[in-house]
Amino acid sequence: MINLQYIKTTIETKIPNSTVEVSDMTGTGDHFQVMVISDLFEGKTPIERHRMIYDLFGKDVGGAIHALSIKAYTPNQTIS
Repeated sequence: MINLQYIKTTIETKIPNSTVEVSDMTGTGDHFQVMVISDLFEGKTPIERHRMIYDLFGKDVGGAIHALSIKAYTPNQTIS
C-alpha cells in the first residue's frame, strides 16, 4: 500500500543523504506532494530531477499514486 511513510522511505533509500518531506494533498491517499533536497540534483535540470523521483515509483505513478507533485532542490538553493 502506498502511504506517506512508504514514499518517504523509498526516496530516502534511493537518494541517500536526502532530506524528504511528504504530504497528502487531498486526504485521499493518492495525491502526494514531495519536497526533496539532495546534492545529487546539482547540475541537473528540473525535469531531470523530477524524472529521478518519478522513476523510483515505476508503475505506481498513474496507478496507486494518482498525482505526485515534486519540488526538488539542491542544498544550496533557496526554497520557496
